[in-house]
Amino acid sequence: MKKHDFIFISLFVLLFFPFFVSKDLYHYYKEFNQLHSLIASFLKFAILATLGELIGLRIKTGNYFQKGFGVLPRAIVWGFLGITIKIAFVIFAIGTPIFLESIGFEGVKQAMSNPITLQKIGISFSISVAMNLVYAPVMMTLHKVTDTHILNNHGTLKGFFTPIKFGAIFSNLDWNTQWNFTFKKAIPFFWIPAHTITFLLPVDFQVLFAALLGIALGVLLAFANLNKK
Repeated sequence: MKKHDFIFISLFVLLFFPFFVSKDLYHYYKEFNQLHSLIASFLKFAILATLGELIGLRIKTGNYFQKGFGVLPRAIVWGFLGITIKIAFVIFAIGTPIFLESIGFEGVKQAMSNPITLQKIGISFSISVAMNLVYAPVMMTLHKVTDTHILNNHGTLKGFFTPIKFGAIFSNLDWNTQWNFTFKKAIPFFWIPAHTITFLLPVDFQVLFAALLGIALGVLLAFANLNKK
């Protein structure tokens, strides 16, 4: 382990450690999460998912920081994606059980409020499938577009706030990797099982867990890029 790895891991531990030792801080987190869920989602993803990208950069290049990578623009993008993820969680977590009951399944809403059972796992799996097949491909493609925009503008904030050239970026996206890795492998074999676990958790912790999964996303994307070489 190199010195910068030790520093990175230490900062990561320090970020979470206070929540485990301070009941007041933990209570404040839960209260803030309930009163300002969209702001909380922005912050969680801006911090944690960006950390995931830095880990991915470390895997690909051996360094956590690289000129033109655009850490701050990426954090802003992840923050706003975090808001859409929170919205998607609410829509699919409420809408999917209603749909299941409409086609004949009984006790769906009650099962989601009970301790973990096979029925609850099945419902959580259904929510995850619906969200990852409908929402996730759009979000992931948008994320790829913004990443390309950031790199095209050398990672600067000024460049980030210039208009995104959607047509040109779409024409030059690596659709082979997007389809064969992100859609065909990452979604069914990682994100659907992972978000099945997410929807089994208490609501206050679902977005936090999803943001932590953003770290896994950074690692997955890093290995996907390594496999292309």
